Amino acid sequence: MFSRKIGIDLGTANTVVFVPGKGFIINEPTIVALSKPENVVLAVGIEAKEMIGRTPEEIVAYRPLKDGVIADYYVTKALLTYFIGKATPWWSPAKPEVVISVPAGITQTERRAVVNAAREAGARNAYIVKEPVLAALGAGIPINARSGHMIINIGGGTSEVAVIALGNIVSWTSLRVAGNKFDVAVSDYVKKKYGLAIGEQTSENVKIEIGSALPTKHKMEYQLRGRDLATGLPKDIILNSNEIAEALQPLLIDIAESVQSVFNETPPELVADIMEKGIILSGGSAQLHNLTEFFERFLGVPTYTAEDPLFCVAKGTGLILNHLDSYKRTLLNKR
Repeated sequence: MFSRKIGIDLGTANTVVFVPGKGFIINEPTIVALSKPENVVLAVGIEAKEMIGRTPEEIVAYRPLKDGVIADYYVTKALLTYFIGKATPWWSPAKPEVVISVPAGITQTERRAVVNAAREAGARNAYIVKEPVLAALGAGIPINARSGHMIINIGGGTSEVAVIALGNIVSWTSLRVAGNKFDVAVSDYVKKKYGLAIGEQTSENVKIEIGSALPTKHKMEYQLRGRDLATGLPKDIILNSNEIAEALQPLLIDIAESVQSVFNETPPELVADIMEKGIILSGGSAQLHNLTEFFERFLGVPTYTAEDPLFCVAKGTGLILNHLDSYKRTLLNKR
């Protein structure tokens, strides 16, 4: 029987859709391609991403979410219409109930914008849950326990650090430094060191393949092609993982310092719990090589990457959907 419930991890870089009984049915870029003069949606998701850097001027690829919140309401509604429509059978007359992830620092106005966009996109009801809570649920953390747990969710637009105990976020911070900024740092580094211009997708591929948080003895290498800024001609170079570690170092230090600031605001008893249990990393950018070791060196606290870190938030929406009635009375009513 078809489940009329959908969980959406609405990320700045990628959107993952979860349906109870079916699992993760969609994992596509959070991108919408529009034709500029008519403002008509041409493509969404993977198809729209493939247009980046390859289309005429009148076709523009938009990322409708900036730092995890709606930057363009019309485009976000088009995006949600696409994902909800894709997750709902064409023959089903019933509108689904939808759980959507949002950043911990979302305002009431931004919250209302997400709910309204989801309803206009075809949802019967839309429930908003903060990302660190969903990430913790998806990572298998018992969020209702008395002891404290820390999660660092590093996505595309934001890195969110939260301490959770008794089903609540005790202390948190949200930093606009994450995967997208990592991509920019890689392309800036290549431009500065090699005088080579590379595209957004190339820098993302470099980060995924050989991105490292620390320099290592055994370096990984990646051959890439870009445009030589001096001659304007194509040119090939080979990058190694230690160079990427150098490019990402300032951004990773910013994230580690934000974790320190959360520790400063956390009650000592909960800090002791975290020292004993360790920190959990989630989010797509948590897959960066040697990231756990980086945090352990910087913070002196054991650090672990969650299983399937990219899907932790979406998995959390699934757990809430499976117990929607009980969560409606507790978690979903919290503002």
